[in-house]
Amino acid sequence: MARYQNNNLLGIGLMLLATMLFSIMDAIAKWLVTAEVSPIQVIAVRGWMITLFIPLLLFARGELQQLATRQPLRHLARGMLGFLAPFSFFTALKSLPLADASVVFFSAAFMLTAASALFLKERVGIHRWSAVVVGFVGVLVIVRPGSEGFTAFSLWAIAAVIFITIRDLCTRRLSHAVPGMSVIAVTSILVTASAGLGSIAQGWAPFGAVHVALLFGSASFLIVGYLFSVSSMRIGEIGFVQPFRYTLMIWAILVGLFVFDEWPDAWTLIGVAIVIATGLYTLHRERRAARV
Repeated sequence: MARYQNNNLLGIGLMLLATMLFSIMDAIAKWLVTAEVSPIQVIAVRGWMITLFIPLLLFARGELQQLATRQPLRHLARGMLGFLAPFSFFTALKSLPLADASVVFFSAAFMLTAASALFLKERVGIHRWSAVVVGFVGVLVIVRPGSEGFTAFSLWAIAAVIFITIRDLCTRRLSHAVPGMSVIAVTSILVTASAGLGSIAQGWAPFGAVHVALLFGSASFLIVGYLFSVSSMRIGEIGFVQPFRYTLMIWAILVGLFVFDEWPDAWTLIGVAIVIATGLYTLHRERRAARV
């Protein structure tokens, strides 16, 4: 028992570090796009850094063959959606508070549940449908359609959620025989290529040394955060560690407060609480179903 407790504590620590790094990564993106750096160029340069790292990692592990794929069209679709999702999210960050954009982005999990039931005919019971509805209510509380706070940038955040959902549906349609690293590598290459072509088409704006350093930091945080996230669920029990993913929203509020002086209003805090509570309830139901 003591060994499992230690593993779970280490898993929680890694997950907390992962969500913190993801929030800092989003904060860097927000700082860059509000400084009038094109979101497409942010994705392109960060993507080049990540794409260079992945083959090196695969080479070190003797797994370069995983870059090959037998489902190019599905990978292509996933890659294009993998570009559109961060582009929409970074565009939203130009105006939306970091916490608001992050929680709307996080709501993709609810939309994926609904989409899986509608398009993949996956079985979704009344409890999960209820969680989906309540989760969307939480998002509506945050974006508040029809209010002064609802702008075109709110629509960009919602578009990001839609693109993520379709991307994840494409992921589920990929063969289980396709290695996970292959999916990540091919998607990264396609996202980077799409952003690079888009940057050239719109006219490349030169970067300063500070921008390059921040983009390198953003790419590093993404890679390390991903590794921490995966390791946390391998070291600890998934059902025990997974709920701590929701600390991403808490980090987003804290980073937005201390870096951008963004004070979340009461409606935002209520919406965040609804989304977190709904997500935790969904995880609880999944754990119960797994025991049956």
